[in-house]
Amino acid sequence: MMAYLGCSTVKTSGEKGFIPIFDGKTLNGWEGDAKYWRVENGEMIGEITPATIIKVNTFLIYTKEQPADFILKAEYRISSKGNSGINYRSVRVDTLPYALKGYQFDLDGKDKYNLGYPKYSGQNYEERGRQFLAPRGQRTIIETGKPPRLIDSLGTKAELLSHIKYDDWNEITIVVKGNNMKHYLNGTLMSEVTDNDLVNRKMSGLIGVQVHVGPPMKIEFRNMMIKKL
Repeated sequence: MMAYLGCSTVKTSGEKGFIPIFDGKTLNGWEGDAKYWRVENGEMIGEITPATIIKVNTFLIYTKEQPADFILKAEYRISSKGNSGINYRSVRVDTLPYALKGYQFDLDGKDKYNLGYPKYSGQNYEERGRQFLAPRGQRTIIETGKPPRLIDSLGTKAELLSHIKYDDWNEITIVVKGNNMKHYLNGTLMSEVTDNDLVNRKMSGLIGVQVHVGPPMKIEFRNMMIKKL
């Protein structure tokens, strides 16, 4: 088992070795349905309109590589009813176009669930898999054939929400090394998983960004880059 690190904050600005995976001008290196994905003003935009409601979650998939250990950084802004995420160490679902299965940095808007704040942003959710691996505020360990086990709290709901900007840009940092995955929002650790499940875990795979089944929504990403570890 790989030991987890207890740090609750992360700083990556100014570090060397980060390479852009979105050029800010085109979707070169990405594959998805142009009905839902476009580039404007240096931003990667996923949008569902009343005329393009979907019945299955759809992804824009990065096709140039399938990284193992890395730090991924990006900024995002999401509409109030939005539901999205960044998948990593994922695999394609052969029976559906532009569908992924794998770990996800979950993202939702402040009014998606009529709460006035994002319910899930920052958690680790396994799309089309084991689902809730570490809700926001939890550090968990997963053993083969068992549900995630809570081993530590990362802060109260109010404390963690205070680090999320509901109507503005936020910075995501995903730190993936071995079987340990940390999700940060604006430098604050929101969830952490140590995955010892030898049957279901993945040690490398695809990166993708999501638009989710539901009402019209918009998700914007910018300054997306990766650093191999």
